[in-house]
Amino acid sequence: MNPQPSTERSARRALVTGASGGIGSAIALRLGATGHHVVCHAGASLGRAQAVADAIVAAGGSAQAVAFDVTDAGAAAIACEAMLRDGPIQILVNNAGMHDDAVFPGMSAAQWARVIDVNLNGFFNVTQPLTMPMLRTRWGRIISLSSIAAVMGNRGQVNYAAAKSALHGATRSLALELASRGVTVNCVAPGIITSAMSEAVFDKAAIDRMVPMKRAGRADEVAALVAFLASDDAAYISGQVISINGAMA
Repeated sequence: MNPQPSTERSARRALVTGASGGIGSAIALRLGATGHHVVCHAGASLGRAQAVADAIVAAGGSAQAVAFDVTDAGAAAIACEAMLRDGPIQILVNNAGMHDDAVFPGMSAAQWARVIDVNLNGFFNVTQPLTMPMLRTRWGRIISLSSIAAVMGNRGQVNYAAAKSALHGATRSLALELASRGVTVNCVAPGIITSAMSEAVFDKAAIDRMVPMKRAGRADEVAALVAFLASDDAAYISGQVISINGAMA
């Protein structure tokens, strides 16, 4: 499904972290199709982020690629400073994330720390330096990708659920701080979304059992929700955790 052109009143600069992955690339492509300039981020592989940016440009949009480690506060600050030289980022999609699953009694300290670092500290390291320039424009959208694991819990993902649940609290509190300045802050919590990883974990029988709609979601469906939250039409939606999971919860 190709993203449809938008009637968005003005193009803005958007950053999508983790844009080299399935959901991240779908979000970047969708925002590019709505006329925004999209900064496509990858953690290490600039080539993968560049491929997404090239696809946006090939479709008539505007994009660039960057690569930095969101867990490295210094590297993130330098990257954000460089982006801000071209103007404020008014749409920030915190999509970069990872999981490292293990049942809690067997979970190592390294597994706990790395998942918290990427999913939660990465949110701070990228969002904090971009917030004040966004506030000065009196318009902004901060959207973080969470997970159904943070809403319902999931065996073997105590670390991941903890990190994503923390994003829910951060989202609600930051929304209160920024509401009077025209900046909304929301979380999107996907359920089972079609990907190489999900197909290896959830077969058709498992999806039929777990998902009332009897199918996995698609990355473009998540991207459509994010694009709506990033639009002018979503100006009165803030501080929310919005699930997209086929009626799982």
